[in-house]
Amino acid sequence: MSTAGGRAAGGRAPADAPGGGADEPTLGPEAEAAIRTLLLAMGEDPGRAGLLATPRRVAASLAFLTAGSGQDPAQLLSGAVVADAYDEMVVVRDIAIHSLCEHHLLPFHGVAHIAYLPAGRLVGLSKLARVVDVFARRLQVQERMTTEIASTIDRHLRPHGVAVVVEATHLCMTMRGVQKPGSVTVTSCMLGTFRRDPRTRTELLQLLRAPR
Repeated sequence: MSTAGGRAAGGRAPADAPGGGADEPTLGPEAEAAIRTLLLAMGEDPGRAGLLATPRRVAASLAFLTAGSGQDPAQLLSGAVVADAYDEMVVVRDIAIHSLCEHHLLPFHGVAHIAYLPAGRLVGLSKLARVVDVFARRLQVQERMTTEIASTIDRHLRPHGVAVVVEATHLCMTMRGVQKPGSVTVTSCMLGTFRRDPRTRTELLQLLRAPR
């Protein structure tokens, strides 16, 4: 898959192109041609009115949904970490996630919860949400994404502990395959104190279960 830089070189749609504006990122003409081929394989006619703009729209949609592949989370966190004596747990709940399962290219969506125990350093709360977006906007599996988020925060913030919990619904389970609507997958990654100390882990889980 092309990186963000490759996509910029891949071309922009003209301002009057159907389905997008001049500044909308796209995967480029090769991707659009592949989508037309896919439509043909599905027995569709890419030339009919309703599908004329579909290759452009899908290429633009995929460019957005996988933009994290060309982003470095270290750049988000550099300069956002400040020295501070605060040493109690920091928890950000219900960070919305939307990602694409790499097995079927179908969406999974839900929320991520992030907690850390500062060790003399704090980070802007919005940066935690942005780290989630970087890893969610890639072809993913939920288990790996959970670990990547936690490891990145741990590496750059160097806290006493980091915990990440992700709850998500996978369309590959609800609209195809076993077709089990309402099923939710929960993954977690506990590092440092959250892994070693049951009391700290229990405190976090109680905070996550507290009424919104």
